[in-house]
Amino acid sequence: MTGVALRSILSVAVALASGAGVPAAVQEHPRFRSSVDLVSVTAVVRDRKGRFVEDLSRQDFEILDGGQSRPILDFRSERDGPVRLAVLLDISGSMKMGQRALDARKVAGHIFASLGPEDLAAVYTFDTALTQAQAFTSSQEALLNALEDVEPPYGQTSLYDAIAETARAVAAAAISGGPGALQRSAVAVLTDGVDTRSRLTSGEVSMAASGIDVPVYIVAVAAGVDDPRETGRRAQAERAGDLEQLARSTGGDLFIASAPAHASQAARQMVSELRHQYFLAFEASNRPGWRPLEVRTRRSSLVVRARTGYSGGSALPEQTSSGRLISGPAMSGGCRTCTGRRQS
Repeated sequence: MTGVALRSILSVAVALASGAGVPAAVQEHPRFRSSVDLVSVTAVVRDRKGRFVEDLSRQDFEILDGGQSRPILDFRSERDGPVRLAVLLDISGSMKMGQRALDARKVAGHIFASLGPEDLAAVYTFDTALTQAQAFTSSQEALLNALEDVEPPYGQTSLYDAIAETARAVAAAAISGGPGALQRSAVAVLTDGVDTRSRLTSGEVSMAASGIDVPVYIVAVAAGVDDPRETGRRAQAERAGDLEQLARSTGGDLFIASAPAHASQAARQMVSELRHQYFLAFEASNRPGWRPLEVRTRRSSLVVRARTGYSGGSALPEQTSSGRLISGPAMSGGCRTCTGRRQS
């Protein structure tokens, strides 16, 4: 990825103030020296049977920044904190086929039913433009009403652009919520996986979302994606591969919802993962540009999912008297192109 392409990606997705990465969130930690800028990473750890692993300590983890091991300067493993989830609903013309639009709304309903009274959710819709149908709220009634008011499918699809813009809006909303609010924040995308009009590629969006530590969970409601190995479905296989790579690189995942039980399971799993995150932080590199990340445990039998990179650089703001926690490029508000229809 060239420097020009990276600047283009992040200017669209996360409103960079410059070509290098700049801090997005601030959290005070008096025990750190004044010159430290920290990168936050949230991670989900499972064993080989897919069960959450909840008994790990700081010493069990290793962070590789550009292939180099970095000391973990902050570590937390709180459980059951409030979740902040933006549901991004595809309302483009391709969702008219079969019951895709209805299935997507049913998945959204399962997601809302999985949330607790302290959790927050928002509803965004997109075709070629992004619309905020419901601002972040804990009201189940408001969220369900927003689903009922969603416009019928129409128009072309800017899937990747919408994901990038929503991830940026989620990060901005979380940051405004105070220190530590970015943890347990995510985007849940309900789509058939077709993109016809985006300026960004799936790889560019995965880099942008990964850079701000916002996991992207994608629920594919198109039956054609269900078994892409079938003859004549090479396009579906490639599309599913792109979506899975995008989701996994941000610390999220791809689900195929071809039956009601799949939708319910996907909803429960993504919310459960957000409640079982480890939080780690390490000193940011002062080298400008994209920095690949790998988070792993010292137990080879465990599987870790976390974001795969961040933007480093020396163009950082003035230091505070303690460690400055950064999650990637700066956010300066909500989505720049979306239109709001409800406030709560």
